[in-house]
Amino acid sequence: MTPHTSPPRSVLVVGGGAAGNAVTILLRRAGIAVDLIEARDDWNATAGSGITLQGNALRVLRELGVWEQVRASGYAFGSVGITAPDGTVLHVAEDLRTGGDDLPATVGMQRPRLQRILIDAVRASGAHIRLGTRAETLDQDGDGVTVRFTDGSQGRYDLVIAADGLNSSTRAAIGITDKPEPTGMAIWRVAAPRPAGVTRTDLTYGGPAYIAGYCPTSETTIYAYVVEANRDRACIPPETYAEEMRRLTSGYGGFWPEITASVTDPAKVNYTWFDRLLVEGSWHRGRVVLVGDAAHCCPPTLAQGAALSLEDALVLAELLTSSGTWDDALFQAYHERRVARVRPVVEASVQIGQWQLDGVRDADVPGLMGRTMTMLRELP
Repeated sequence: MTPHTSPPRSVLVVGGGAAGNAVTILLRRAGIAVDLIEARDDWNATAGSGITLQGNALRVLRELGVWEQVRASGYAFGSVGITAPDGTVLHVAEDLRTGGDDLPATVGMQRPRLQRILIDAVRASGAHIRLGTRAETLDQDGDGVTVRFTDGSQGRYDLVIAADGLNSSTRAAIGITDKPEPTGMAIWRVAAPRPAGVTRTDLTYGGPAYIAGYCPTSETTIYAYVVEANRDRACIPPETYAEEMRRLTSGYGGFWPEITASVTDPAKVNYTWFDRLLVEGSWHRGRVVLVGDAAHCCPPTLAQGAALSLEDALVLAELLTSSGTWDDALFQAYHERRVARVRPVVEASVQIGQWQLDGVRDADVPGLMGRTMTMLRELP
């Protein structure tokens, strides 16, 4: 533990998504001073349709003290169905409880609701929060980092945690040149009313799109999605988004006709390309360290993006709060512990999509999923 004689430590967290919020809560619990800056004025409190949280994500949320709120707000289930394009159920598999047997296998929830729960926990932690603010320059020396902000102010920190997402400007600012790369797929997503019979995730591989699926996010809502080859966004006017999604989903049976009929507002439809990123080599430069999507991201084919980000926050906070010395050795230990777990998930998530792009008919998707999920049962 840190000797009582050492001065109080201060950390700047850049970005208020899942990883940034989680690491802030955990560091504040240990008495470390945290400033959190978030570029968006609304703290992303309304963005997104739904999110699938598997057990290893729920395990971290329980550690953050928000599990009861997540359970009350989301929809827990324990299996996944594979259906034919006409809606015929081909197979139902029990989901592995990657967070342990005392947590559900999966909870679906509305993404804005999860973000609001985490925001409330950050506010309650006593962190100093500044919205609509970015880091303009980072000037490092042997003892810390001086940061100048976009509002003209500046601050001095023992550590900067870059949690500013896939296109992290902090990552670029410290000279890490890795960038996200498109995988060749894109996803249409929408929040919709829950058809009465939808009580788990169902996935269809094939049909008009590569994948069509839905996940219950509360007693009354689901989010639904279809995955296709990525297209030039400039060729798809935003006002046609609902029409485009309906066109893709109208070829599916089962619960899809009811879901498709509810897709009417183009503003509520989200279109995103799948990207992959795994920063090679260490995830820090000096006293600036990457967490979450700033360090890695993968297609949602295994629904592990948020889970891996939350795990990063947990592991980094554990190392920071249990060590008296914040140095290269500590940040390297963080990287080594995480990359051994993150790499197979990123590679498996990309592989599942690539098999579909390549039209591989006999791909062992269940086997790859099973092996990856079994690994994730282990503590991070």
